[in-house]
Amino acid sequence: MKRLQNGENFPAFEIPAAGAHKIQVPQSLEGSYGVVLIYRGSWCPYCQMQLAGFQRASEKLAKAGIKVVALSVDSEATTAETIEKYKLSFPVGHSADADKVAAITGAYINEAPNYLQTTGFLLAPDGKVLNAVYSSGPIGRLVAEDVIGMVTYLKSKS
Repeated sequence: MKRLQNGENFPAFEIPAAGAHKIQVPQSLEGSYGVVLIYRGSWCPYCQMQLAGFQRASEKLAKAGIKVVALSVDSEATTAETIEKYKLSFPVGHSADADKVAAITGAYINEAPNYLQTTGFLLAPDGKVLNAVYSSGPIGRLVAEDVIGMVTYLKSKS
């Protein structure tokens, strides 16, 4: 399976989101730096911490011009519960087809039960990959502070 490399265009796909709309990735992030968080599921304590951390940093992310989307294989009902529990203000996709998402993003898959391992991408405003973080298990993931720091640095160089 091919992992996405820095400088490559992030592949376009659509994912259902809580509230009966769809998230167009990466189109919904265009014009801003973007973060795509693929998380294992609401049951994962590390994923809970990551989602909560991005929510806590939402003002700093917005100030830095960074939009966030997240997605998992969780059902719509479970995703809605996660959004409510952590008061998530960024779009969260549900019911991801693990095999399809893995095929286009290079994310690792857990086979039984079938879910995506945590994977994170920082995208440039044009949709190109600036940084990809692939994990084959529960640890090793993007954190909001690192994303803000990298974008701040990149903006200072332009």
